[in-house]
Amino acid sequence: MNIPNDTPPAGQAAVDGRASRWQSHREERRRELIKSARRAVHALGSDASMEDIAAAAGTSKSVFYRYFGDKAGLQQAVGEVVLSQMQRRIQEAVQSAQTPREGLFAMVSAYLQMAETSPNVYTFVTRHAPGEADTASPSISTAGALSHFFAAISDMIARPMRSHLGGGQDKEAVIGYWPNAAIGLVRNAGEQWLASPPGPARPDQEAMARQITDWLCFGIAPELQSPADPATADPAGQGTPAAAPAPPTN
Repeated sequence: MNIPNDTPPAGQAAVDGRASRWQSHREERRRELIKSARRAVHALGSDASMEDIAAAAGTSKSVFYRYFGDKAGLQQAVGEVVLSQMQRRIQEAVQSAQTPREGLFAMVSAYLQMAETSPNVYTFVTRHAPGEADTASPSISTAGALSHFFAAISDMIARPMRSHLGGGQDKEAVIGYWPNAAIGLVRNAGEQWLASPPGPARPDQEAMARQITDWLCFGIAPELQSPADPATADPAGQGTPAAAPAPPTN
């Protein structure tokens, strides 16, 4: 009986082995360059040029262009690493939450913590890449290197809220819009807080996270909500009108 031989010829195996080692070398080198770029941006600022970043990494900018194409490619590569770490931190924080509100606070807090750790790197990976200025302005949830990250976070927000609010077509309508709106609020408020100078008017990270969470859960002025107003009593705005007051009795 003839047994098929799946072993490639010796020459082919040697070529495949070299290709595999070369690919591994390139991937390792790319990771090293990303780490170096992240350290350089952290120290030099978000406006650091490719030449500045390369000098801090002890190499030439042509090496960075070879691996990342241009500065936008480097931003994307650094952003993928930073944001994957941020997403893992948020997921770990959410797992210990007992209620949707606690989950929201955990996500907002983890986001602010990671952004505050290195504002320069955060700005570097979230700003628009060169050349985007002439295009239509993207939405806040899809701008810069954060598109995939915030899409995942929107889904993370929607799941506990869907469970909390229950089923029904009106609830699905709310959940369909709310996560993206929430992401816009978190990012806008968080970035304004991040850019604010230290001082008595600037809340600390925990206080800011709690304030944003309250805005997400209760709105900016919950005391203005009237229980008799169907537009506020029913989140989808489809509630039944309030019953007319009973006539006075004699």
